[in-house]
Amino acid sequence: MSRDICVHTWPCSYYLELEKQWVPGKLSLTSLSLKFMTDKTREILVNFPLSSIVEIKKEASYFIFSSITILEKDHNKHWFSSLQPSRNVVFSIIEHFWREMLLSQSGAAVEESSSPMTKGKELTGLMACTQKRLEDTARVLHHQGEQLDSISRGLDKMESDLDVADRLLTELESPSWWPFSFKLWKMPSETKPKWDASMASSKAFGKEGIVIKIPAVISQKTESHVKPGRLTVFVSGLEIHNSDSLLMHRFEREEVDDIKVHTPYEISIRQRFIGKPDIAYRLISAKMPEVIPILEVQFSKKIEFLEDALMLRSTRTSPLAEKGYSVWHAASGLLDRAMHCEPSSGNQEGSPLQLQMSEPLISEGDSQELRQILRKLKDLALDAESELERQDEALDGITAAVDRTTLTIDKHNRRVKKLT
Repeated sequence: MSRDICVHTWPCSYYLELEKQWVPGKLSLTSLSLKFMTDKTREILVNFPLSSIVEIKKEASYFIFSSITILEKDHNKHWFSSLQPSRNVVFSIIEHFWREMLLSQSGAAVEESSSPMTKGKELTGLMACTQKRLEDTARVLHHQGEQLDSISRGLDKMESDLDVADRLLTELESPSWWPFSFKLWKMPSETKPKWDASMASSKAFGKEGIVIKIPAVISQKTESHVKPGRLTVFVSGLEIHNSDSLLMHRFEREEVDDIKVHTPYEISIRQRFIGKPDIAYRLISAKMPEVIPILEVQFSKKIEFLEDALMLRSTRTSPLAEKGYSVWHAASGLLDRAMHCEPSSGNQEGSPLQLQMSEPLISEGDSQELRQILRKLKDLALDAESELERQDEALDGITAAVDRTTLTIDKHNRRVKKLT
């Protein structure tokens, strides 16, 4: 997926230094650059990468008009004013993406200085990202399995309670002269403590199961009031914190009513209520493309991709995936071609082209690391497959238990009506 995607556009005015005048237009922010386009002529007056920015400040032009100034490395200073919806909103979002760009560049610079980027390292990085995504999915799947186990234990307790109700009803239905009625009285004291302990352990797991944590620019009621903070995705829900690490709101997994993906970098989360206002948050983050696939797994029936975000799904599907190939087969084939590349035996002179072809595309160290990652991916996939099969069996057992419990409750209701 191309990283240079439009994040947001704001109406504003740009100051032309040569002509000494303000020009109305629109300021557009992408994940890599900033540009300004005029309204009348549609001419792009400013277009520079975020990596060239040295400083972003809030200033006032002529000591009256609030503005944002951006200083580049070549000492070019750009003035933007009349920003809508407000100067603070535009400043917070641009500064967030600029800082994330600097952090990503510093990490990339350290990696490049330590070792040159090769095809093997690129493939290793791709497979490592795939492994992390599969681990996140497996964590969510594991939590889902624990919830199903909790439901099964709850149904077992319910059936045990219904057995008690059956004995009590039999006692009430029996005549007073029936000599064996006292033997029907039996309390199931052994089932309750185990169920309570298991439920407590499940809740404790949900609180600690952090999937991913990213910085974000957060707005709640209107777009004119934003604040920096972070979004934390748990296996049991979502949490939104401000810049001081204070909890603003926690969404339990079942409390989230809908998640809308506006762009690959912007989402909104809402919880509906009857008789009072909904709770809704809008979040913009440079790291949001890493979170959206996880939200797709957790909230598959509640997430909605709007028109501007549909490119996220279409571009995320690779040509190999469209043809039915898996990452395992693609990487294995590339490894085989790279490691079995040998010089031609027809010509013994060895031209430069032949020497270049005789060198492997991937080094021995990279190939060993790739094989380890592929083995982990295979183990994770097999574990996920077995967990899904176990959950399918658990769902069948839950369905059968619900049917039995429903029939038993109807039967007991009829018996109670006869007694009353």
